Amino acid sequence: MAGQVITVAQQKGGSGKTTLACHLAVHFLRAGRSVAVLDTDPQGSLGRWFMARVERTEGAPEMEFSTASAWGVGYEVGKLKRTHDLVFVDTPPKADSDLRPALREADLVLVPVAASALDLWATESVLDLVDRTGRRGLTVLNRARPGTRVHAETLAQMADLSAPVADAALNNRVIYAESMGQGLGVTEKARSGPAAAEVAALAGEVAAILSR
Repeated sequence: MAGQVITVAQQKGGSGKTTLACHLAVHFLRAGRSVAVLDTDPQGSLGRWFMARVERTEGAPEMEFSTASAWGVGYEVGKLKRTHDLVFVDTPPKADSDLRPALREADLVLVPVAASALDLWATESVLDLVDRTGRRGLTVLNRARPGTRVHAETLAQMADLSAPVADAALNNRVIYAESMGQGLGVTEKARSGPAAAEVAALAGEVAAILSR
């Protein structure tokens, strides 16, 4: 049976696409799934994280890494799906025709949203493309600050978007960036910590959607 593809997309840069992809990939890896990650963003942040992981693990990252241009996504995803349970695709910060190949390959599109009006506006464009490709989307509040007015306002506005909002959110925690710099996921750095619990909750929602 072919693996499933999770594409992480957002038009606005700095929304946390790579962070989301890496921490989820590591969580599923530690849960016993075979995982591959595919970087289609010319900035190469996912690739840098992976090379940090290779160094950290002395050449045993336990997952496969690949890169592709926008129009090579289908070919690379096809190869990775044949040998892995899950393929995470990190995309460049844009919402145009170059993003469509990565969306078409997706079983689920995750759209991280930071608590700002700019992120919400950018999300609308991405979800419009998701709708056009007929794929399932899920918005995820990232760098959340519970208890603040902007947090509540952002959640309220996300509810009006065309894709459902994940119940789980990734809060604004230093450990997310720290573990990325070390080539790790929070599941590995602090398995019993609150960040790992947040990622686990989100992974549970993702798994439930993919099983439908």
